[in-house]
Amino acid sequence: MRLTLLGTGDAVGTPKIGCYCPACEDAREGGKSQRLRSSILVESGEGKILIDTSPDLRQQFLKQNLSCVDGVIWTHGHYDHYSGFGEFYRVQNNVDVYGIRETLEYIDQYVSFLKPRYHYVKLYEPFELIGLQFTFFKVNHPPVEVPIGVIILEGDKKIVITGDTNSEIPEASLELMQDPDLLVADAIVPPHIHIEKHMNSEEAMALAERLNAKEVVLTHLSHLFRPHHVEALFLPLGYDGQVFEL
Repeated sequence: MRLTLLGTGDAVGTPKIGCYCPACEDAREGGKSQRLRSSILVESGEGKILIDTSPDLRQQFLKQNLSCVDGVIWTHGHYDHYSGFGEFYRVQNNVDVYGIRETLEYIDQYVSFLKPRYHYVKLYEPFELIGLQFTFFKVNHPPVEVPIGVIILEGDKKIVITGDTNSEIPEASLELMQDPDLLVADAIVPPHIHIEKHMNSEEAMALAERLNAKEVVLTHLSHLFRPHHVEALFLPLGYDGQVFEL
């Protein structure tokens, strides 16, 4: 399977409008500090699944030469994770969307004109898409009631995507998350900053160690990090367009 980070930014992206910090200035020059909003493409020999539809979906599809997907997963109902779904207008009709009932019913208020086909999935119950096994697990992203992360299996290969979460992940989820080949972890800010609803980079790296992750990449990154080429010397920061083959 193949995983592509289409967007590695937080809700406002980098550069942030009106900001001229070092990371935002570096992003304006076109470097890896430039971050679109959060979205992940998962591919197998049988198709493509998009995890979250960021406000930058049109730009992400054009960059990757994508025209359609075989399904969408929504991790929670924050605008930076679903609002780009409208870009499917006149591109792809009746998109299959997977998620927990609460999330899909909330987002449907905004995208029902596109007539997506909804598939309600329960937490911790595996299901098959494009020849891969997916499992949703609960994380902690207040005030969202049931935010989810995603486990993806193909044979003996395992990817864990935390989604948006702080470090207080339920034990039932942590047990399922153990021993990933790749951990894609929320790490919105550097270690000297604490955010109630997200992990910082120190907490994300501690989670990777606890899970015995073979490889970790940090995403959902804000402009509060130093420019990518500096910070990446010390932390496994993801960047837009980064590809992992398992």
